[in-house]
Amino acid sequence: MLLTAACQREKRDLRPAPTRLAVLGTAARESLLQPGGAQAPLEPVNPAEGNAYSISEGQRLFNAYNCSGCHSHGGGGIGPPLIKDVWTYGNDPANLFDTIVKGRPNGMPSWGGRLPEYQIWQIVTYIRSLNKLEPKSATPTRSDSIEQNPHTLTPVPEPKLQ
Repeated sequence: MLLTAACQREKRDLRPAPTRLAVLGTAARESLLQPGGAQAPLEPVNPAEGNAYSISEGQRLFNAYNCSGCHSHGGGGIGPPLIKDVWTYGNDPANLFDTIVKGRPNGMPSWGGRLPEYQIWQIVTYIRSLNKLEPKSATPTRSDSIEQNPHTLTPVPEPKLQ
């Protein structure tokens, strides 16, 4: 009975708190210089961090919102690669959240008024999992795409010309 009480399962919040649109004005500051003097730092916390379900949902949303159209499944295309060591704006969850919400110059659109906050955090968690910044226990070991085995494919016969 003690063993059962000690076992913890991953919490899946299938119905998050009421959807609120992401507005964290200064979540990831780029400079300490701010108008009006020093302000108390805002430390956003990623509620999806280390959650396998959130990583899976983030991957689904990444493809559904066509992020892979520019970032080519993390390898880069029109947009910069998401699998790399050095990031222009930082790879902390707050910086990635800020990038998705506000957009960036030269191509990254602002998604802040279009996506609810919990979905942005799921996408952030998926992007961090691409770089192995999420716990190994929560990160899937295989991709969800169907891989074709060339040994099981039957060739289509070519039509005979008369």
